[in-house]
Amino acid sequence: MSRKITVAAAQVGAIDLTTPKKAVVARLLKLLHEAAGKKVKIVVFPECTLTTFFPRHLIPSQEELDKYFEHGEDITQSPDVKPLFDEAKALGIDIVLGYAERTPDGTGYNTCVYYSASEGKVLSKYRKIHLPGTSEPFEDPKAVNQLEKRYFTPGNLGFEAFRASGMVQDAVKKETVKEGESTIGKGDPIMGMLICNDRRWPEAWRVYSLQGAELIVFGFNTGGNMAHLWGSKPMSPEEAKTEALFHSRLVQQANSYMNACFSISSARCGLDDGKFDLIGGSAIVSPEGHVLAEAKTEDDELVVADIDLAAVRQGKEKTFDYGRHRRIETYGLIDKQTGVVEPDLL
Repeated sequence: MSRKITVAAAQVGAIDLTTPKKAVVARLLKLLHEAAGKKVKIVVFPECTLTTFFPRHLIPSQEELDKYFEHGEDITQSPDVKPLFDEAKALGIDIVLGYAERTPDGTGYNTCVYYSASEGKVLSKYRKIHLPGTSEPFEDPKAVNQLEKRYFTPGNLGFEAFRASGMVQDAVKKETVKEGESTIGKGDPIMGMLICNDRRWPEAWRVYSLQGAELIVFGFNTGGNMAHLWGSKPMSPEEAKTEALFHSRLVQQANSYMNACFSISSARCGLDDGKFDLIGGSAIVSPEGHVLAEAKTEDDELVVADIDLAAVRQGKEKTFDYGRHRRIETYGLIDKQTGVVEPDLL
């Protein structure tokens, strides 16, 4: 059963501290219109798409900090961002948008939503769980900070897979299923969302794959030279950036293969404020771990590929047939322990 979709990552280049959200949204709309011209059905925008990646800055003023967040329960009604959702609906394109969310009780989350054009509403919201970095800035004034732990609370929505309607023709629906009929691989696409650092944690992918996820999407803001956080051997800025890009590709390709799913990653990249370097590397990867399409720049760029969700069946039913091969009686430490506990010394 063919289940073909044209999908895209909408990579976004440099955004400075003073760049207005409306100016960013205008750039997103341009990418969306380009996607419409290429018959794209799903566009994935980056993590914290609407502003510069402000967690690299110490912002003591709450009033100033709140400018980088979206407020209220419904992002689709945010004055600056509403035109993007309205246009997505008009063009018939589903979008994934990452943003900084401030809830009514004042909690900050690093969030993304999946907006369905056919249904005209948000189908699912995800809040980033694996927050990297520190709560306090480094003493070294030359250090590039990562203060997500200061500005955000770990996500509380878990890894909930969901189905996206209107993507594939002749998708089997609940009301049409005959008694005893197998519907595996025949329904609307099963989706999962992550954000940036989550992509490095295999547990996140595996929870989605245990729900049958066929397409996992995520945006990221990844520094090209975060030496104070990595703590690795001394590297030149060029070497550090090459390493960061390698690891970004590695985790996407490996996890797509190990979980037999397609994946789309979208980077917020470029040289913010002329000095803060973020890697590109937005990519669309197959269930066999192959890169189908990848960004060639560190600017605004649409990365497009045609995929067939039927291709996930080989991995899910052969190589990684969980029902036959998983041995959950041996995995106890996975959900019982956080830090490393070494065996006793000899």
